[in-house]
Amino acid sequence: MDITVSRTTAGDVPIVAVNGEVDVYSAPALKDKITELLESGQTTLIVDLGGVAFLDSTGLGALVEARSATGEAGGALPLVCSQERILKLFTITGLDGVFTIHSSVSEAVAGLQA
Repeated sequence: MDITVSRTTAGDVPIVAVNGEVDVYSAPALKDKITELLESGQTTLIVDLGGVAFLDSTGLGALVEARSATGEAGGALPLVCSQERILKLFTITGLDGVFTIHSSVSEAVAGLQA
């Protein structure tokens, strides 16, 4: 299965919507899109994993790198995910304590405004 990574916005916050399987083959596409946004001056962005069917360690690694980059820039990288099997990966790896994970984009936006 291929991955699609698209960009929208909520106000002035970019949203990176990911659909498909994020694995060793497709994770670079996600990483490239996030890097592109960071290099354009964005420090905070939301990654919407709502359309992700599969996420492996390479995908997790790309998200961890992105979180580090946004943190170093003084920003944030909240995630949107409500799928139990994907959320379980974050819990098993302990990354649920590293990332702020919301169940919807609107909740993520509200969290950034708080």
